[in-house]
Amino acid sequence: MTKFSDLNLNPKVLKAIEEAGYETPTPIQAGAIPPALEGRDVLGIAQTGTGKTASFTLPMITMLARGRARARMPRSLVLCPTRELAAQVAENFDTYAKHVKLTKALLIGGVSFKEQDALIDKGVDVLIATPGRLLDHFERGKLLLTGVQIMVVDEADRMLDMGFIPDIEKIFSLTPFTRQTLFFSATMAPEIERITNTFLSGPARIEVARQATASETIEQAAVFFKGSRKDREASEKRRLLRELIDAEGDKCTNAIIFCNRKVDVDVVAKSLKKYGYDAAPIHGDLDQSQRTRTLDGFRDGSLRLLIASDVAARGLDVPAVSHVFNFDVPGHAEDYVHRIGRTGRAGREGKAITIVVPRDEKNFDAVEALLQKPIPRLESPVKGAASDDSDGDEVKPAEKKPARSRSRSSSRKDSVKEPGAAKAEAADAPVQDAPKAEAAPEAKPEPRTEAKPEPRADAKPEPRSDNRREPPRSRGRGSDKEVVGLGDHLPGFIALSFDERRTS
Repeated sequence: MTKFSDLNLNPKVLKAIEEAGYETPTPIQAGAIPPALEGRDVLGIAQTGTGKTASFTLPMITMLARGRARARMPRSLVLCPTRELAAQVAENFDTYAKHVKLTKALLIGGVSFKEQDALIDKGVDVLIATPGRLLDHFERGKLLLTGVQIMVVDEADRMLDMGFIPDIEKIFSLTPFTRQTLFFSATMAPEIERITNTFLSGPARIEVARQATASETIEQAAVFFKGSRKDREASEKRRLLRELIDAEGDKCTNAIIFCNRKVDVDVVAKSLKKYGYDAAPIHGDLDQSQRTRTLDGFRDGSLRLLIASDVAARGLDVPAVSHVFNFDVPGHAEDYVHRIGRTGRAGREGKAITIVVPRDEKNFDAVEALLQKPIPRLESPVKGAASDDSDGDEVKPAEKKPARSRSRSSSRKDSVKEPGAAKAEAADAPVQDAPKAEAAPEAKPEPRTEAKPEPRADAKPEPRSDNRREPPRSRGRGSDKEVVGLGDHLPGFIALSFDERRTS
């Protein structure tokens, strides 16, 4: 069996490895370290959690132990797709180089440019950076890459998936052609092959596991779920997640819950905290200091549930993660391998549960096709009934219009039709048969200079335009004693006023 002492590493590096508690290298480490120490380009393909970071940090420290960095000209460069992965690589350098006088700088977003510039001005042996922040420093004239001897691209496939191809190509063009290049990735898509053929020269290819395979120590399961109604699916899905966590009981000491969208990360975290779970979100839109605090809390055990986007799927090294829950099926099948690879690390047992809704079945089929085996189905603890609880996070469906609005419209139609009908009835019926006001039979109208019929108590209001244009119904009737709408008790002075206006 190969040991670290057989790999021709610097004695000071071996001492740090021994203090860290490691004796035997992993397969990717045993295969990548020897050619790297020889100065050859390396193309390493291994599933996540197999120790790829040490595969390049250990030979880099050994080769950089001799020499001295110059101001603004780092001697080595490590490119990482995310801030978390870059920070983890920096921690590995601190662990393995503590007996070697090497300087390093970490260039990531969310940190002051001034502090980073001060480190670069002093000169660093190892520069660990994300592509965007590295190019920002270069374009500001604060950094030169002509002194780079070793260049590492960690999680290369993820770098390309995140749209970093133009940045990677530009960075390669800024480094010397004689550099040594190390590529490490969990998967190797055809486009990655094209990139490696362009930038690597006769690389030593180390492939210790079949591409995109999950660790055998991880128990996988899938729960198929369909909401009772489309507008309730999100709330019921969060309820299912809580039921799955509760079903694991004490076995679920801590867990990472992955969502596809950042907004869902926040909603799920808020929902879990509402129901008394110890949970916190982490994604790219959060402030770097908040992300660091959240990760530190999850690592030291003070935080039980970490709700994350795929920003944490790569390079998040927490050795004792008991469970991974996929709240959403990832859009890329390879991401499934990286997600569940956060558990079952270093030979430990782990469990990964994926929630599959109807719209995710196509992506789930792609995952099973990549793994080349079916994922066992798990019976849902929620028996398809409509959820009687609501997180208050989803958008409520549009409320129905109140019934009075319909009755108002129907009454409006009736009021339009009524005047014509009233005219016809008034023309055909005798005057003495006209309805009488019964609501207040003894009330007498006040004296007026002009007769204006009062509306009946049981009559519906007529349109205003008809009231103005239509003459009094009693006009032209030839009746002096009865006026339609005024009842039997008609004062004489009102009748006289009608007669005067008719004869004038």
